[in-house]
Amino acid sequence: MPLFVAIALSLLAGAAVPLQAASNARLGVTLGHPFWATVISLLVSSVAIALVMLIVKVPRPNLGALLSGPWWIWLGGLAGVFYITVALISVPRLGALNFIMAVVLGQLIISLVIDYFGLLGLPKNTPGLQKILGVSVVLAGFVIASRG
Repeated sequence: MPLFVAIALSLLAGAAVPLQAASNARLGVTLGHPFWATVISLLVSSVAIALVMLIVKVPRPNLGALLSGPWWIWLGGLAGVFYITVALISVPRLGALNFIMAVVLGQLIISLVIDYFGLLGLPKNTPGLQKILGVSVVLAGFVIASRG
């Protein structure tokens, strides 16, 4: 995949996150509880990916490998439920911008920790001054934006 295509798709994926958070927040209000909105959101996601997998003709998974994998391979699903539910609760209170800025800051901080310690099967990668400075700039931006 060409670099510009990867960047464009990443920008579109990033644009989808506040749309997801805001629409799910409204779904939670409509259904009467954020947990129901989480369930519906994940059901819609499951149907959508199932259709894509049918169209692309993805081969069957090796389900036996699930039992031999490390315990933390299940964290992605738990993190998805946590994110959706927190978004449903927080977006109406914080607004889309402050919520997404907090999410991005959380992503950057945990990414530094994952890289530094080589967690979740990734190689250790000590972040340099530029990366730490970059995260600090985002932190400063969050503080400035969230106070306004």
